[in-house]
Parts: sequence; structure tokens; C-alpha cells
Amino acid sequence: MNAKRAKTHKSPVTKLFVLDTNVLMHDPLSLFRFEEHDIYVPMMTLEELDANKKGMSEVARNARQASRLMDEIVSGAEHNMAHGIALTGPSRQLATGHLFFQTEAINGVLPISLPTAKADNQIIGVVMHLCQKFPKRPVILVSKDINMRIKARALGLEAQDYFNDKVLEDTDLLYTGTLELPPDFWDTHAKGLESWKKDSRTYYRIKGPLCPDLLVNEFVWQEGPQPLQAWVRVGAGKTAELETLIDYSHAKNAVWGITARNREQNFALNLLMNPEIDFVTLLGQAGTGKTLLTLAAALTQTLETKLFAEIIITRVTVPVGEDIGFLPGTEEEKMTPWMGALEDNLDVLNKPAETPAGGPGASAGSYGGDWGRAATMDLIRSRIKIKSLNFMRGRTFMNKFLIIDEAQNLTPKQMKTLITRAGPGTKVVCLGNIAQIDTPYLTEGSSGLTYVVDRFKGWSHSGHVTLQRGERSRLADHAAEVL
Repeated sequence: MNAKRAKTHKSPVTKLFVLDTNVLMHDPLSLFRFEEHDIYVPMMTLEELDANKKGMSEVARNARQASRLMDEIVSGAEHNMAHGIALTGPSRQLATGHLFFQTEAINGVLPISLPTAKADNQIIGVVMHLCQKFPKRPVILVSKDINMRIKARALGLEAQDYFNDKVLEDTDLLYTGTLELPPDFWDTHAKGLESWKKDSRTYYRIKGPLCPDLLVNEFVWQEGPQPLQAWVRVGAGKTAELETLIDYSHAKNAVWGITARNREQNFALNLLMNPEIDFVTLLGQAGTGKTLLTLAAALTQTLETKLFAEIIITRVTVPVGEDIGFLPGTEEEKMTPWMGALEDNLDVLNKPAETPAGGPGASAGSYGGDWGRAATMDLIRSRIKIKSLNFMRGRTFMNKFLIIDEAQNLTPKQMKTLITRAGPGTKVVCLGNIAQIDTPYLTEGSSGLTYVVDRFKGWSHSGHVTLQRGERSRLADHAAEVL
């Protein structure tokens, strides 16, 4: 009876994943990411980890972490190595499979055309051997190396990319931070509608089908005879609260002489100027005004309202062309060539104004002429510090406005290192365009910028806006479309 029952309730066949070195060097915790399936680590993977462990780079750090992790798993379970070491305990229930190491020599499996001296080919040889050893079990090679996957598939083996690092499969699904309300919104949400005014803002408390989907600090808008621009103050429940925005497109609300030119820029300025928001992410293609709006808000809150002590700007130094070699000078001087965007935007913010309607930068230009402009520029420069990412570990920024430019080139781990630098009174703003990633091995789905946009959505002290319209020039807009 029991034997029959055991046959009918036969457990499904688990897969055996063979890990390439680059998977472990990309994500050391990948050992715990395969759920109920088993993992096999070839000897050549361990050899390559050993060869890459020296140095201070991200890859070397990950290689060392992967080795330490495997050492912890193996210690105390050496007698089980041939039969597999259970991962349930070391992974704290994240994985229930077994970890196998290559404990036997594997000879003569590879075709003659593949040179055995190459590490990749030896790992492919291990996969072929395992396929012969376990004909009824799916044996899959996991590698970040595209050419290795092609070679494996050409030999009739199954190969996959490591997908666990991707925040989203499709970046079209990435949270935009804005939502157009349907035309019948007020009809469907009119029941029990409450409205009140406070500090020149209008508030609405609504009930309806859209309320559970509204995230805190998400911007909602509606065109028509009674246009609405508001943001969600309470959401993700049966009721939601909306608050109307400050209109930064009007000259009276200009930020350092800059007004919002479109709806998304107005949303962005509401986030940048709100002291309750500690973390802001702005996505958008070239020329949408990300850096200009952020700098204008930073200067206003540092020099006028004295909310922050100084502005700190950092970015990843990934060259688009060939590297120009080592640069002389201090940290600040070395970073300056990377900060061309900062210089361009400061020129715009400090241009002479026709009338003293703008911020202090504009009025200084109009009253003091070139002398006034130069003095304002010196004052601005004294409050802006340019820092390199390399020296960020262990620092704490108090009352600073931290701008992370070109954030799409950061890995999730680097992004975590940077954001956790924020001390009391610090605001962090991440700017980037996930369509322009220059870092090798990073994709739109696995970029640190995509990661933080997805993880921070719905937190009451963070906000995100994807800027849609380019405002640089008709040439730049057309180039972005057709090229």
C-alpha cells in the first residue's frame, strides 16, 4: 500500500545547474538563488575564482565572498561532498537543493575541435559528462558569457543566462511615478468624496476602484476643462488622499530663475523642493532637464533657505570613448573633466537676467554685470563639492544635498553603498537614463537605478518621475528620436 502511494506521489525531477565562474563573480549569493534545484561547481570554476581574487575591484571582492561562502558551506560537511551538501541550513531556508563539487577527474568528453586548455571548454566538458551520467535529469549550464552559451547550445547542451539579478524582465514595466486619471475618474470616485483646503493647497479624500493601485507620492494628472495635477499622500488602501501641487511653471514660483516647462518637470520640482522627501530618482533621456532642475533646487535650498550645508555631486567615471589615462591633481581636479554637465548647467543658472525676477543668480547678473556674475559663481562653487565614488565607503553626509549623476552605470551594490552614506538632514537625488548604460555586464533590467526605482516606490519619503519631453533643442529632440 505504502509503496503504491510512493509511486503515485513521485516527486518531480529537480534540475542540476552547473555554474560558470562569472555567475559567482557577478552575484556570490547566486548559490542560494536556485530554490529546490541542485548546483554543481566544476573544479575549473574554483580555479578561476582563485585567479580573480586579488585586487580591490568589485569582481575581486565578489570572488573572495563566493569563496568564503563555499568554505562556510563545506566546513563540517566534507564527508558529504560526493553526495551533495544540503543548502537548507546555510541559506536559511532560501534554497532546499544540494551543492555538488567536482570530486572526480573527467577526461576525453570534449570534441577534438575544442582546445581543452581553455577554462570555458573544460566547464562545457563537465556539463557533457553530467548529461551522460544523468540521462534522465535536466543538466543546465548557467553563464553570463554569451559566447559560452552559444558554444554549449551548438554541442546540444542546455544553457541559460543568470536572470536573478534582473529587477524587471521588461523595463517598459518600470514604475514611472505618474498616472493619467481616466476621464470618468470623478464619476467613479465621487461617492463619499471629501475636500478641504490647507496652506493654499486643496486636499481630496476619495474612495473607488483605483485607490488600491495608487502608491504614496505617485503623481496623478488629468487634462480637460478642469485640469488636475496632484500627488497621492495616502494610498494603497480602500481610500486615498490627493494633494494639489505647487505650480512651478509660474514665474512667481521660479526656482533660482528656472520654471517648469512641462508637466513632468513640475512634478520633479515638487519632489526636489519638498523637505519631507529624502530620496528622489529622475529618469529621462538627454535634454529632459534632470540636472538643471536638480541643481536649481539644490542651490535654492543651500544658498537661500539654508536647508542644506553644501551640495555634493558624484558620478561613475565610465568613459564613452577610449580612456584618457591618469589625470593630475587632487580628487576634485581629477573629477572635474567628468563634470562637464555641471559646468554647462551652472552657466545657464548664472546667466544675466533681463529683469530681477529670477533667483539670486539672475539678479546678481543683472545688477552687478560681469563682476556680479563672477562673485556669484565663486559663491556657488564654494558650496559645490565634487567627490569620487572610490572614497565613499565609511563616510556619513550630514545636511548635504547629494546628487548622483549618471546613476544608470551603478550596480545595485554600489547604489546601496552610496545611499547608505546619508545622515540626518541629507537629501539624495539619483539622475540617469537607463537607455545609456556604459558599464559592461549591466543591462537596463539589472542597473542600480532600475533597482532603487523599483524598491523605493510607495515609501512616504521618496519619489520618482520619468521625464518624457526633451527641452534642450529641436535638434537634440529629433536626434534622440531618429538616431
